[in-house]
Amino acid sequence: MTVTALQDAASAVSLAEQAYLTLRDRLIMLEIKPGAPINDTALAAELGVGRTPVREALKRLEVDRLVVSYPRRGTFATAVDITELADVSEIREQLEPLAARRAARDASPAMRTRLRETADAIEALREPIDQRELMRYDITVHRLIYAAAGNPHLTDALIRYDNLATRIWCLVLDKVPSVAGHIHEHAELLRAIAAGDVEAAGRMALEHVTSFEATIRTVL
Repeated sequence: MTVTALQDAASAVSLAEQAYLTLRDRLIMLEIKPGAPINDTALAAELGVGRTPVREALKRLEVDRLVVSYPRRGTFATAVDITELADVSEIREQLEPLAARRAARDASPAMRTRLRETADAIEALREPIDQRELMRYDITVHRLIYAAAGNPHLTDALIRYDNLATRIWCLVLDKVPSVAGHIHEHAELLRAIAAGDVEAAGRMALEHVTSFEATIRTVL
């Protein structure tokens, strides 16, 4: 393979990654509505990339259970199935505390600084804040904890289930009085991880997940 071909391949991977992350965010936040058809040609034009990176992104999103493809019908955003809440929560109740404990034990000094800075930023939030913007904070915090845990296999699994949980939350977001309290819970969790308090981090992560499920059930 020539140098030019290698560069083209690297660029294609980069474009596919960009398309994947952009589409994943839109699907998680329900900016692409559940059940909506996904036109790869239109998306490629909108994102300023070719159809190949978009198609590669859609393949990954299908593995993530965020889109589904049907022969001769096309690709669609998956429905948000509220009945999956218990199953998703059951898995997260096992994995989120594991990630928090690992992060408390293994996070680098630089990562601990980031965790404390993020806790400071959350504590500085003042209402009113758009509910969906708060949900983006939720996603950011969870991704940071997963990164601090330092286990890429655990991260992959957690991101997948956190994405599904976030879609459920976004579906009922207008029925929930405020998610600010849920978001502010993160600050104490982040500080426990940054301080290396393994047991407290695990306990708080579990409480956070169970609180999420309980809040959702109050509006179903």
